Amino acid sequence: MLTLSSDPNNISQVEQLVRQLASRYHLNQEKHDNLLISLTEAVSNAIIHGNKQDRSKTVSIRFSQVTDGALAIRVSDQGGGFNYDSLPDPTCPERICECGGRGVFLMNQLCDKMRYINGGSTVEMQFRL
Repeated sequence: MLTLSSDPNNISQVEQLVRQLASRYHLNQEKHDNLLISLTEAVSNAIIHGNKQDRSKTVSIRFSQVTDGALAIRVSDQGGGFNYDSLPDPTCPERICECGGRGVFLMNQLCDKMRYINGGSTVEMQFRL
């Protein structure tokens, strides 16, 4: 487990964690890259949107190997969560030039399974090993 204060500068610590996980689970380059991008987005969202960059709040990253041969990673913040079912589709033609909303879309595309827990204050991503 890794716990970070909600300082955007701490997002850089995700890279070292991903290197450790890639080595431990013998991830190929594609899996490594998918994990790095997804986890960076999740931690960034937790710090910026979930905890509103309140440095007194933390973001925790927990990982475990699940029984069906996948690595599960949970990113939790101390914010109030969000309604993940109401996120607009960033690929719609009318939203293509708008900023924001692409991180969750990317995470969905790059991990094998994703779900929100605790009203959206925790995201669990699974990557097949």
